[in-house]
Amino acid sequence: MFKVALLGSKSDYLIDAISNFFKDKDVDLVCLSNDEHSDFLQKAKALDLQYKYLSNEKNFEYFSSHNFDIVAVCGYDEILKEDVLKTGKFINIHESLLPAFKGDDALYRSFSAGVKVSGITIHYLNDENYYGKIIAQYPVLIGNLTHFDEYKEEMHSVEKMLYPIVIDKLLKDEVFDFSDLINSNKCTNSCNSCEGCH
Repeated sequence: MFKVALLGSKSDYLIDAISNFFKDKDVDLVCLSNDEHSDFLQKAKALDLQYKYLSNEKNFEYFSSHNFDIVAVCGYDEILKEDVLKTGKFINIHESLLPAFKGDDALYRSFSAGVKVSGITIHYLNDENYYGKIIAQYPVLIGNLTHFDEYKEEMHSVEKMLYPIVIDKLLKDEVFDFSDLINSNKCTNSCNSCEGCH
């Protein structure tokens, strides 16, 4: 049985995708948030998942005493300290193609900058520069007539598709490959065939 912690603050849209992906697998999910009234914890409660309010100050104590295989960060609004990151394997999902648009509000900043290709990056968190080794990336094209809300929706769709698969590959100590995404039937395109777009 693998143990996975989902660490977030307010946004809850990734919990559904991750919990659905692992519902029939030997994975024990725990949702943790630094906001005790967050939608993040309310969603976990509604899905009958384990959940806990965890203040940032208690992170080291908690993670050093719980042996999680992976801590998947999902929009956590505080910086995790070096001693915390050394207690386990922490990964993060970021709304840009790193190294572009590091930091907060990457979604809006990338759109405002007028880039034509953005995307999602999943990377390790480390104690040296926070943005550790990149595990997976997936591009999102931005057309000239694309509205910000459309762009945001597409980015969130890619996040929900990509994060569970990458977590699963890491638990199995396997390397993520795009064929894993195609074979998962989670493709966001509507062509019904990946020969032309992948």
